[in-house]
Amino acid sequence: MAKYRNALPQLGGEFFLTDGGIETTLIFQDGLELPDFAAFDLLKSAEGTTALQKYFRAYGAIARRFNTGLVLESATWRASSDWAARLGYSREALAAANRSAIDLLEEIRGEFETDRSKIVISGCVGPRGDGYSPASLMSVQEAENYHREQIEIFADSAADMVTAITVNYVEEAVGIARAAEQTGMPVAISFTVETDGALPTGQTLQTAIEQVDAATLSYPCYYMINCAHPTHFEQVLAKALPWVERIRGLRANASRLSHAELNESSELDVGVPVELGAQYAQLKATCLPRLNVMGGCCGTDHRHVEAIAKACAPLFRSAT
Repeated sequence: MAKYRNALPQLGGEFFLTDGGIETTLIFQDGLELPDFAAFDLLKSAEGTTALQKYFRAYGAIARRFNTGLVLESATWRASSDWAARLGYSREALAAANRSAIDLLEEIRGEFETDRSKIVISGCVGPRGDGYSPASLMSVQEAENYHREQIEIFADSAADMVTAITVNYVEEAVGIARAAEQTGMPVAISFTVETDGALPTGQTLQTAIEQVDAATLSYPCYYMINCAHPTHFEQVLAKALPWVERIRGLRANASRLSHAELNESSELDVGVPVELGAQYAQLKATCLPRLNVMGGCCGTDHRHVEAIAKACAPLFRSAT
């Protein structure tokens, strides 16, 4: 049963962590095979389920240690129909995998949540296409129809909300938001940006957020930025503008490399965790006043999130 769906605690402005780059961690550090980066595929075996439990427990322990909230993001970024079909999943098997992913997080919440560390369960929705490149664009209606099936499963589970991660064009974001609204699910939209701070389509982050808000009557609870290094987008942020204040979440890359360079790299660039933590604190202090949900994307792991917690927790203590 959903615990916070009708009152998401992170909307109160307190500090919430989330996880890092789950796929890159599982592949490069744990040595697991993830066809099409589909972490949900691990749920079909006991060994894979244990690996996911270990992964999420690391973040539960960090949140408890720093007395922060935690948004647990399900391992379902690739668990939509097109991607699952490539892996041989039937519709019924895919639905079961999405439910199992949420059940796993409910177990983690039961293990780590405290009065001072509230844990929100989020059903992760990924793009229908590539997270870096919007090669095949859907209309708003097509996106709504495509993503509704997965979101309906989350609505019938213990998930408190939906988070759409690595969205790279507006029509898909609007379709996801509308599908979430129809099922009564709160939703956060996280946009992928390039080294110039714009979406892969070339649209500015500002106009993307404003366009989604205009098309949905501002239905998303908040927006996030993901899959880019802070130096790639900090220059497009201007403190106190309405669209910037809609950004509450950040899942940055550890690497300063572009998406094209990352695709060509055979080694994982983990950057410098302490430096990344300091950059998050700088963004919070200078241009993202509402930023309070922080985790990582490609190349990040529990070390980066711990560094973010150390650097940013004092900012929230001083504000109270």
